[in-house]
Amino acid sequence: MRIAKASLVTPGDNQLYGMAAVALSLFVFAYSARFGQVSILAYYGLWLPLVLVDYRHVLGNYTRYLWIFGFAVFACLTMFWSAAPAQSARTGIQYFTHVVCALIAMRVLDIRTLSRGAMLGVGLVLAYSFAFGVYHADPLDGTVSFVGAFASKNQLGFYASLGVYFAVTAIIILRERGLWFAVGGGVFLLSAYALAASQSATSVLTTAAAVGCCLGLRVLLWLSPKNRRTLFIAGLILLVIGGAGFISAGGYGMVLGAFGKDTTLTGRTYLWQQGIEAAKATPWVGVGYQAYWVQGFSEAERLWEEFYIGSRAGFHFHNTPIEAMVETGFIGLVLLFGVLIAAIVGHLRRFLAGSDSAEAALLLGICILLAMRAFFEIDIMNPYHVGSFLLYFAAGKLTLRVPQRHAAPVPGRVLHRLPVMSLARATGR
Repeated sequence: MRIAKASLVTPGDNQLYGMAAVALSLFVFAYSARFGQVSILAYYGLWLPLVLVDYRHVLGNYTRYLWIFGFAVFACLTMFWSAAPAQSARTGIQYFTHVVCALIAMRVLDIRTLSRGAMLGVGLVLAYSFAFGVYHADPLDGTVSFVGAFASKNQLGFYASLGVYFAVTAIIILRERGLWFAVGGGVFLLSAYALAASQSATSVLTTAAAVGCCLGLRVLLWLSPKNRRTLFIAGLILLVIGGAGFISAGGYGMVLGAFGKDTTLTGRTYLWQQGIEAAKATPWVGVGYQAYWVQGFSEAERLWEEFYIGSRAGFHFHNTPIEAMVETGFIGLVLLFGVLIAAIVGHLRRFLAGSDSAEAALLLGICILLAMRAFFEIDIMNPYHVGSFLLYFAAGKLTLRVPQRHAAPVPGRVLHRLPVMSLARATGR
């Protein structure tokens, strides 16, 4: 039995395989800590063998990806000065190959396949969490929240955020109907319930902002590119003014109070202070990728004890810029956030220019969601994480040429392009 190449690597023609690959990848990202190395090998098995099917199409021209690989390459290089060289080398290679898989997915999937696969994947992840999940008590604030099959309510909240976002964009941006409209509605309800059960303030607020962004982009889709730019600039100015007024009126404290948070954000401000102090020791190149939170290192052990992390693993500074500065220094920070900023600006330009607006709008919303969460989580800095996968997928799409839409000829503009003799015959002279 022979399988056609198109059913595996041609965007739009490989929906069955693409949706399954995305859904299973999200499940691996969520629970690789539970299922171990076998699940990681399965993830690689979904994407890397596609190179053997049609390597020219699957890989493309990697000279266009140099700016995308900057942080991954630098993460590998930190092994030469790392406080834990073996740890930096292993995790650096993992991150690099993770980026490769995301770029392969970008080459072989269209936006509709990604959206449908993500909805199926989030539904599978949340269903597993509801079937085998538990509640955890936070020793810092005394609250009890549902964490699902994760070790943190924030990770459950992130998948719930993605479920809400992809469901809303599938219905509003991609205009799904029939079966996929029903799937989107079901994933939305399941994700909204998980979001409420997790009690993750970060996830709730960033989800609300991302959905609001999605609705705003949908309104702009009705306008011409010129009017989009005008209305976008006006809306951005009003948003900045309104945000500044809200904060000055004490709105920040009101929001924190609504979620039962104090001004220290449950100890995060202290944790950020510790991270800033650690970054000052090696400001340019850091202590090495993934080389700070290592068992046996005094500072890591101290913070684990202060924040009641009995497992002595899976902890971080809850802030991507600070984490990047500590581990990879200012150079790593610039390389990592260069990709995120380029993805946001690139897809915003495509959207405002009217180039493949649906794809640009959906990926722009994802990048904005990741950017907002970057100040409270580290979704884009770890291998085998859905955040970094989506970031490099979105960034990679910017390296593909967008098909140009040619306007239909306008009557009255054709005659001046005709040869002189043809013009004479047309006028009867």
